[in-house]
Amino acid sequence: MFGPITIPFGSVMLFNVVKLKDGVELSDVELAMGEMCNVVKNTYGNEAGGFIAGQVFRFSGFISDEGSVGESPAEEDHVAIVTYWQSFDQHERSHADSTFKEKFSALLDYCSKTYEIGYEMMWQGGAE
Repeated sequence: MFGPITIPFGSVMLFNVVKLKDGVELSDVELAMGEMCNVVKNTYGNEAGGFIAGQVFRFSGFISDEGSVGESPAEEDHVAIVTYWQSFDQHERSHADSTFKEKFSALLDYCSKTYEIGYEMMWQGGAE
């Protein structure tokens, strides 16, 4: 559950920003988010489903002056859900499925906004 992941070259990454409603704490959404992630892993984590791995990050408030150009917007409290898939089509099919939609709608009760954008892998490497 908390071990390292291996991402094969050629996979796609979906970056989902989940902005929490005012007054909602991360602890308020942990169960709903955990259930949603568990459904993705257990239901779509096979060759047909296409799910490879995922990660969840909470915004900690730091913004890199060294890695940013231009103005950095003041960010609301949010969570980033990063998932890796064999293909974008498999991602979309999983998220259109009623099993996923049920769990995602429970998370939405705590959110003011969500958006999910996709990326195709161009490079990967590790320290030598």
